[in-house]
This record gives sequence, C-alpha cells and structure tokens, in this order.
Amino acid sequence: MPASITQVGDRVHSSLPADLLSILRCTVCRSSLEARREGYRCPACGKHFPEIRRVVRFVDSHSYAESFGYQWERFSKTQLDPVLSERNFGYKTRLRQEDLRGKLVLDVGCGMGRFADVATRWGARVVGMDLSQAAEVAASNLADRDFVALQADVFSLPFAPATFDCIYSIGVLHHTPDCEGAFKNLVQYLKPGGSIAVWLYSGYNKWYRFSDQYRKITHRIPVRKLHAFLRVAVPCLYGLGRGLRAIPFAGPPLAGLVQYVFPVNQNPNPEIRVLDTLDWYSPKYQSKHTYEQVVRWFESCGLESLTVAEISIGVKGYKPGEGRPSAVPAALRQSNAGPSNFSPEALVPSATTRTGPPEENLTHY
Repeated sequence: MPASITQVGDRVHSSLPADLLSILRCTVCRSSLEARREGYRCPACGKHFPEIRRVVRFVDSHSYAESFGYQWERFSKTQLDPVLSERNFGYKTRLRQEDLRGKLVLDVGCGMGRFADVATRWGARVVGMDLSQAAEVAASNLADRDFVALQADVFSLPFAPATFDCIYSIGVLHHTPDCEGAFKNLVQYLKPGGSIAVWLYSGYNKWYRFSDQYRKITHRIPVRKLHAFLRVAVPCLYGLGRGLRAIPFAGPPLAGLVQYVFPVNQNPNPEIRVLDTLDWYSPKYQSKHTYEQVVRWFESCGLESLTVAEISIGVKGYKPGEGRPSAVPAALRQSNAGPSNFSPEALVPSATTRTGPPEENLTHY
C-alpha cells in the first residue's frame, strides 16, 4: 500500500486504499482530504500536503529531528535484523503476533522502518510516521510491504480520532520537547478496545550523568561533523575499555570508570556502536522516565489492563471498549495509592518465568 498519486485524464487517483485515505485529516482545520495531482488538499481551508518520494508531507521541516533524518539515511539498513528486531520489539512492548495480525497499526517515530518491518511480517497494516526525512528511508525499505510512511508531527497528527487498532512508539517520545504531552496526544487516535505500547529511556540508573552534560554541546554540532568525530572516538574508547579489562585486579574498575565518564555504546558490531552512540549524543531532546510517571500517564488517559515490558521503561495498556482484556491487575489498582505502593514487577511475569536476554543486550546502553 505505498502512497502515490496517479492521474488518468482529468481524474486524480490515489493509490492509498480508500479506507486509509478516509482517515487522513487536515492538520490545520481537521477536515477530510482529497487526492490531487501532487499530493493531498484540504477542500475546507485549501491547505496542500505534497507527496514527495512516496511520502506525504504534513510538516514543512523536520525541526528538532534533523539528526535522525541524517542518521537513518546513513545507516538505512544497519538495524534491519529480523531476529534481533523481533525480540527487541516483543521485549519492549509485550505485543505479540496475534495482537497485530490483520490490525491497522500506527508506528510513531518509525525511523528507517525497523519495527514496522516486524509488524508487517506479523500481518499488520502499518502506517509509519516520522518527523524527520527518515520516513523516506522507511518507505524505501518496506516498499513491498503493507506499509505507508508519512512525515508528520506527533503533536499534530493527520488522522481522524479513534482510527487505529494498535499504536506503538519505541525509543522516540523521549526525544520530543514534551514526552508526556506527546503520549497523551496519541490516545485520541486509538479505537475503543485498542492497545497502545510505548518504550522510553529509564531514569532509574543515573549512569548517564556525564553524557547529559556532553549533550548540551554535542546536540549543537552539525550531525555530519559529530558523526565524523564519533567514527574516531568510539573505536578508541571501546578499545581502551577492552584493554583495561585485560589488566588484572585494577583493570575492570578502571574500564568501568572510563565508560561512566565517557559513555559510548558497547555493542560488538562496530557499525552499531557508532550508530547508537550518535543516536545518544545528537538529539536536542532526551528525557528519562520511571514506571511511576508513565503508569500515571496511562491512568490519566483512562487506559486499563496495564502491563510493563521485559525491558524498562515499557508500558502497554488498552482503551476501554470491546476487545480489551477485562481483568485489571491488582498491582495497577494499588498504584493509585502513590509511588511508594507501586510495584512494576507485579505487572510482569516473575523473574523465574522471564525468558528475555539481559537488558544491556538489547537497549542502546
């Protein structure tokens, strides 16, 4: 279902299926859109949304997401690993194949299409949106899939309310200027009974103190120059750490100190090491969160039957309505009493039943 416009004589035809065209809305006045020769137009206010390189553009610029556009153009296929992406997707969202098969799904911050690749292989029809030009990369990578990519802003999405059966966002909302606001804006687009899952950076472990200070400078560096610097710095720091660990007794603590003061990704794949380190230092915004915060966001939106993911910080919930799980975990009800009584572990399988790999094997750091 790639988005494109064709014209036969005077008649304009959108290759978007009619049901997907019907959910598009003007971001200015919220009216339905009409297909035009070079994109889509709002008949009510006249706003035009061009289609360029198979992506309909609902924003005029990529704003604070410029670094991600470069990142995913440069590393367009680095993370297209079906096995690892599928494991990562499940561990961070607790979504299963049966949750997505035959469903209309919104991928918020689709990047180059890593997780949309999983969702489409699981039988979902996926609409991917990204603020950056990474949407073009996703459209190219998934050109043969049941997938449409849009360039849009999470705070002004071009969809009718109550449209999607499932919405997920993995590692994206914490890169917006208002993570809580971005999440709460998504819920209106979820059908009654639909599920929503988000995964955010954890605020429990304070290992990132130094990197947060460096980011005050690094996010201002043009992303191409930052990438060039990291292509040298990351291998050097990674090699230094490995060398120090080989020294008996004092070596491992020294290696840990280097990693704490100069954090770089430790993935054994050298290209992924540079990619994930660039992903860490280039964004303008990067917030960290706790389960106490995120569960309350879900509760404030009326979402129910919450579960947390195998990898922090991931939460999934359902909008009230037909099709959602009926049982609300006791631990969720208890969480209303305050953070001191909230136990995220009570919402997930016990440690003895978990089969997931260690968190550090799947997350950026």
